[in-house]
Amino acid sequence: MNFETSELTQQVAQTARDFAQQHIKPYVMDWDESQTFPVEVFKEMGKLGLMGVLVPEKYEGAGLTYLEYVAILQEIGKVCGSVGLSVAAHNSLCTGHIMAFGNEEQKQKYLPKLATAQWLGAWGLTEPNTGSDAGNMKTTAVRDGDHWVLNGTKCWITHGKSGDVAVVIARTGEPRSKDNATAFVVERGTPGFSGGKKENKLGMRASETAEMIFDNCRIPDANRLGEVGAGFKQSLKVLDGGRISIAALSLGIAKGAYEASVQYSKERHQFDQPIANFQGISFKLADMATEIMAAELLTLQACDLKIRGEQMTKEAAMAKYYASEVAVKVANDAVQIFGGYGYTKDFPVEKYYRDSKLCTIGEGTSEIQKLVISREVLKA
Repeated sequence: MNFETSELTQQVAQTARDFAQQHIKPYVMDWDESQTFPVEVFKEMGKLGLMGVLVPEKYEGAGLTYLEYVAILQEIGKVCGSVGLSVAAHNSLCTGHIMAFGNEEQKQKYLPKLATAQWLGAWGLTEPNTGSDAGNMKTTAVRDGDHWVLNGTKCWITHGKSGDVAVVIARTGEPRSKDNATAFVVERGTPGFSGGKKENKLGMRASETAEMIFDNCRIPDANRLGEVGAGFKQSLKVLDGGRISIAALSLGIAKGAYEASVQYSKERHQFDQPIANFQGISFKLADMATEIMAAELLTLQACDLKIRGEQMTKEAAMAKYYASEVAVKVANDAVQIFGGYGYTKDFPVEKYYRDSKLCTIGEGTSEIQKLVISREVLKA
């Protein structure tokens, strides 16, 4: 790997940094308190190419690599984890699935609208009783001539109510049988497709998380992504890339908490000196800096493999697992450094603390990442 950051990556990061400072930072706590999903902000990001980072230019995307994508998510995550989460879900899950497994007609139809944020994307795999146990999903798609009829409920879906288009994985075979799921594109407004309950969350409160409900939802076979029965295998590949997204978002949250802690430790005085002078504080900062750098290197390694088209299931899982756990630890230590002030909403670290926890759960819990890693290790 070449560890030198390219000029292009630096420029893209600066664009995301400037946008976050101007259009996101002033409103972060208002959105968090009211659980407002700021749709117009994503429309503006679409104009800058931040919502179609990896989409080729011929589909009106930015045509960038995972290195630029990770840089963007870090810069946005430093300011607001909620906005970063929605950017990640839109880019890597919905858009990424269509980009990887859609046919040319589907790509021409959907990618330009997604890449420019004319449409927001959702991705539906998880269900109320089948989170990691996706082979037992209850949402079904039954073929009826040249159409499919979908029935069931998906939960914990980013943009479940507000998304304009969703990639949905539904069971087309018997429960727990091999190759029993298929992916479909479902547009908002299709009869029988509706948004359900919006979740009231601990953190990431400005990122909409809601149910998607399918009640005899009839869609044409032209909306099927890839072969019948290939949906779960497709999802695993999509999640490999999605785990890099969450690793990058975790890094952004961790760096935001760390940078706020460094600044505060220099400004806060006790016993006539900055608290940064005390070993109890400085050692926390040392641990933060070391663990963030380790997490970043794991993430860049996964990016490098992804860009080169090599197998990176293990490396993506390692990056997601470690970076998300580091984000929680760094945010926790940041609250401790801030003391009583860290527990109030007048200072930024309590939000980093609340937001960070989701990173250890979404797109596969830390326990699932360990399962993935151990399986890959034992293969060798």
